[in-house]
Amino acid sequence: MTGYLDREIAPRVHEALRDMPVVVLTGLRQCGKSTFLENDPALKKRRYLSLDRFGDLEAIRTNAETILGEPGAVTIDEAQRMPGIMEIIKTQVDREGQVPGRFLLSGSANFALLTGVSESLAGRAIYIEMSPFSRREILRATTREPFLRAFFRKPSLPREIVQPKVLSSAEILRGGMPRVALGGVRNPSTWFTGYEQTYIERDVRQLSQVADLISFRRAVRLSALRTGKILKISELARDAQLPVATLSRYLGVMETSCLVRRLPPYLDNPVSRVVKSPKLFFNDAGLAGHLAGVRDISPGADSLMRGALFETYFLQNLVETLSARWPEATLHYWNVQGRHEVDFVIADGSNSLAIEVKASTRWSDSDLGGLRAFLAGAPRCRGGILAYGGRDSIALGDRLFALPMALLLG
Repeated sequence: MTGYLDREIAPRVHEALRDMPVVVLTGLRQCGKSTFLENDPALKKRRYLSLDRFGDLEAIRTNAETILGEPGAVTIDEAQRMPGIMEIIKTQVDREGQVPGRFLLSGSANFALLTGVSESLAGRAIYIEMSPFSRREILRATTREPFLRAFFRKPSLPREIVQPKVLSSAEILRGGMPRVALGGVRNPSTWFTGYEQTYIERDVRQLSQVADLISFRRAVRLSALRTGKILKISELARDAQLPVATLSRYLGVMETSCLVRRLPPYLDNPVSRVVKSPKLFFNDAGLAGHLAGVRDISPGADSLMRGALFETYFLQNLVETLSARWPEATLHYWNVQGRHEVDFVIADGSNSLAIEVKASTRWSDSDLGGLRAFLAGAPRCRGGILAYGGRDSIALGDRLFALPMALLLG
C-alpha cells in the first residue's frame, strides 16, 4: 500500500475554509476522510479531535462548550457520533461572529440529509462530499485539468493521439475504497465482508432505529443488484418482502450514510414521456459488486451486472470530479419510456453534455440511438459521447463522439 495520496477535493476544502465558518466534509465510511484531515499539509496546523476516539468523544460530551469555545481552528472527525453537536457549534459561530474556517467537520453521514442539521447551520456551513478514490487520484493525475471539463469548453478530439490505460474489469471490482483500491489487502472479498458487518452493526444503529438488521441487510444486497437501474420502490419492497414505507426508510438510511445516491432525471430536454423517477447507484462499484455476489465481470464471464458496474464506477469518478473541480455542474440521467436513454447528463447552466457508457471495446449504430435523440432535442448540448472500453477517439458526426472511458476519467 502506497503512502498518502493527495485528494482532488483538497483545493475546494481549502477555499471553503477561507470563506465559511463551518465546512462539513461527508462521504462513505472509510473512503479516506480521516486520512485526508490528518495528512493534508494545509490542515495539519488545525486542532484535531476524533469522536472515534473514546477520550475525545467523552471530553466533548461532558464539556463541549468549553472545548469548542477554545480559540483557533478546530477539526472534528466523525462528528455524527455526538447528537446535538451542531447546535453547540451554531451557538459558538453566532457568538464569535462567523470566523472563516473556525470549524471543519467530517462524518460518514450526509449531514445535509439529517433532520434538523441543515436547518441549524443554514447560512453558516457548506457541505462538500468526498468520494472513494478516483482513477485520477490513484494514477496521481490530479494536477491536470479533468478531460471532461476541457471537452465541455471545446468539444473536439484530443490534438495528440492519446491511448490511455484501458479501464479493466479488475479495477471496477476493486472500486475506490482506499484499502482495496491501493492494494492494502490480500483478499478484497474478506475486507468487503468486514465492511458490510461494521456498516450494518455500527453505523446503521447510530443513524436510525433499525430494529430488524436481517431485513435491512437483505434490502442492502437487493439494492446492490439494482445499482444503475431506475428506482422502483414498490418492486424493491416486494422482492425484499417489506412494506413500501419500511423499504423507503431503509433507502433513506443508506443514502444518509452515503452508501447509495439517487441520480435525478434530466427534465430540460423537451420530449414527452420522460421518466421522472431517479436512478439508484451505489457510491462504490467494488462494494456494490461484493454485495451483489459478483466476482467476475470480464467479457468471458457473461455477468448480467457487467454494464451496471462499469456505469457505477464511471459515476463515482464523475461525482468526485464534479465535486472537486466543477461544483457548479449538476449530474442527471435521461430516459424516454420504452424508446431512448442516456446514462449521464452533465448540466452547467443551459448547456449540457450527454454520455452513454458501454463496457465493451466495440459498438454498433444502435448504441448511439439515445445520444442522437437527446442531441435532436437539446440544441445547447455541447456534445454526445459514447464512452467505451477501447482506445481510439473517433468523431462520429455533428456533436457526436466515441471516446475511451479511460480518457474521459482522466
